[in-house]
Amino acid sequence: MSEADPEQMVTNSIGDKLRKAREGNDLTLEDVANRTRIPIRHLQNIENGEWDALPAPTYAIGFARSYANVVGLNGSEIGVELREELGAGQHRPVPATAYYEPADPARVPPRSLAIIAGAIALLLIIGYAVWRSGAVDDSGVDRAEVVEVETPLDEATPAGTVPGQASAPATPPATGPVTLTATEEVWLRIYEEGGERLLEKIMTPGESYVIPSTAQRPLILTGRPNVLRVTVGSTEIPALGPAERTISDVSLAPADLLARAGAAQGTAPPAAGAAPSGQ
Repeated sequence: MSEADPEQMVTNSIGDKLRKAREGNDLTLEDVANRTRIPIRHLQNIENGEWDALPAPTYAIGFARSYANVVGLNGSEIGVELREELGAGQHRPVPATAYYEPADPARVPPRSLAIIAGAIALLLIIGYAVWRSGAVDDSGVDRAEVVEVETPLDEATPAGTVPGQASAPATPPATGPVTLTATEEVWLRIYEEGGERLLEKIMTPGESYVIPSTAQRPLILTGRPNVLRVTVGSTEIPALGPAERTISDVSLAPADLLARAGAAQGTAPPAAGAAPSGQ
């Protein structure tokens, strides 16, 4: 885009307005960065109208709003103005995958871990069934007779169940609550897999948010996953991503987070309600 492009001149007017307000308050870019926790390079991009250099339109709007509040302008008005001027199709967000290192363990989808665990469990069940079948055949005892002896109706069938019907597994599901606590100022968006937003804001240091128990499959988008402390009940989860790198579509479901913790420790995910190791 050339310097004479009218779109650049329009959107850059916001950057000029913020820069003039900053200079009018005798503030440096470093002063604004210290108050907003926004990197200086992003503040320079905002003043120069270089919106494509920011991770996503939502980041651009959030950063501009925070900048405006610090220099005495109305952050909400600046955010609305920038959203209208950028437009839905003018700015394309940078895909989150572009920010991952090739060897980053966070690239392994939590859903894959669940599939692998399920496959291993299925193989163990099949192996046990084959071994059991061979043991009965070798003994020369009729199988129907073995079932009668080992599972009498009055002992093997729990009250309230139909004889011959397999009972449900007793393993309790993974439980929460899932809590996110900011150790530094950080913008984030939490949303359902279908797109419904549960939360979108800039959290301040020490502020916490509990994922609603009614959420079916909550996901997160943020550019600073390393400053979020995530817990499932009393179990602390490793960082959701590397420092200062955007993550998106990362599951915040209790089972997926516990699987992530188990993978990081090289062990199976902790049982529901179990205390984290080292306590």
